[in-house]
This record gives sequence, C-alpha cells and structure tokens, in this order.
Amino acid sequence: MSTSTTGPAAPTSPASQTVGIIGAGNIGSTVARLAVDAGHRVVIANSRGPETLADLVADLGENARAATAAEAAQAGDLVVVTVPLKAYRELPAEQLAGKVVLDTNNYYPDRDGHIAELDDHSATTSELVARHLAGASVVKVFNNIFFIALAALSKPAGDPDRAALPIFGDDDDAKATATRFLDGLGYDAVDGGPLARSWRAENGRPVYVFPYAKDGDVATPVPADAATVRSLLEAAELDDPAQQPKTLS
Repeated sequence: MSTSTTGPAAPTSPASQTVGIIGAGNIGSTVARLAVDAGHRVVIANSRGPETLADLVADLGENARAATAAEAAQAGDLVVVTVPLKAYRELPAEQLAGKVVLDTNNYYPDRDGHIAELDDHSATTSELVARHLAGASVVKVFNNIFFIALAALSKPAGDPDRAALPIFGDDDDAKATATRFLDGLGYDAVDGGPLARSWRAENGRPVYVFPYAKDGDVATPVPADAATVRSLLEAAELDDPAQQPKTLS
C-alpha cells in the first residue's frame, strides 16, 4: 500500500484508469502516488530502466508497475511526461499518438542549454513537445508547483482550502480530461488558454512555485485558489526582465 497521507478525493470520472508516467523524478513520483491514492493504476518509466524503479513501485503498491517509456505510453489511458526539456525528443511519439499527454516541462537554460525558439519567445516549451508528439493532444499542467506542495495540498472537491493549478491546451476535450484527472487528485483546474499562452505559468512567472510556498519557503506549502491563479496568470509579462527563466539553483 502507498504510504501517502494526503487523502485526495476519489476520481470523479472515469472511476479508474491507467496512468502512464514517463519520468520518475520528484514530480513524476508524486503524481504517481496521488494517482494510486485516487484509485488509478500507474505504469511508470524512467531513462534508466524498469529495474531501477523497484523500490518506488513496491512503495506505491499493487496498482503500480515499472515499464519502459514506450510501454508506459502504450498502457496509459492518459500519460504524464515529466522529463528534462532537453530530452523531449526522446519521448516515444509513436506510442503516444492518439493519447492525452500531460506535459510538466519547464525551461532551465543552465540544464537544457539555450533553445532559440524559447529565448526569442517564438514558441513555448509545450509547443515544442506538441510538435514532437504530433499525434497526441498535449495539455500543460503540474509544471508550476513544487513537488512537496503537490503532495501536501490535495483536498476533496469543495474544500475551502483546495488549491488550483493552471492548465493549457489546444484541444478542449483533452483539457476536460486533464481537469477531471486533477479533480480526482484533489486539485481545481484553471484554464489558461492554448499552449501558446503556457509561458504564463512557466519558470520565473508570478504563478510559478511561490504562490504555493509560505513566505517563499517551498518546504512549507500553502494553497493558491483558482482566483489567485487566474490573477497571477494575467500578471505575467513576456518581456519583463524579472520574470525570465531562473536557474535550477
């Protein structure tokens, strides 16, 4: 059984599904735990091979198993991709065709190297991912919250302290799927518009990480509700020097 104590509400619809997760770092493993706690099955992969995930899947319990990235993509009713941006071209595009893909990417130039289309604002990170996954329906989500807060802030629908996360996408049905999934995990969704607007929630912008951190301390989570998230999305300025991508440190 999972050791999580967050206790999200049961998913609304569908009652149970298989969630593929490609990337088993902090966000990937946290989403996996929330998904299992919400009654879903999880198939999770990383770049080092399924055998390296034995401890994680044992902790997650009988509704989780490790796989290759292609297998996780194939198995998922929806698939979370949470790999470093520099590795997005390694995502299994063939197996992800026809899927709703939840993209958690952020751009860290010190990790990813400089990417001209991001530096000159001619594309967003999720648009790059969507171009590679041309047969999938990409929704941007989970990129703007620290994993400690993501694990801690899950609340049932209607709870006055429920937090909200922004989502972006070019397919309304895919965004509806993402919204239902978030609801089951214990979060409200704020529709931020198409993928072209997803820069508003990325690294360095007002809604990134710190609205969910008490007094700037990411180890002390606090909820940001839907109204707060909407306001912070609107406060984003594309060319504001203070809102440009920050380093990982």
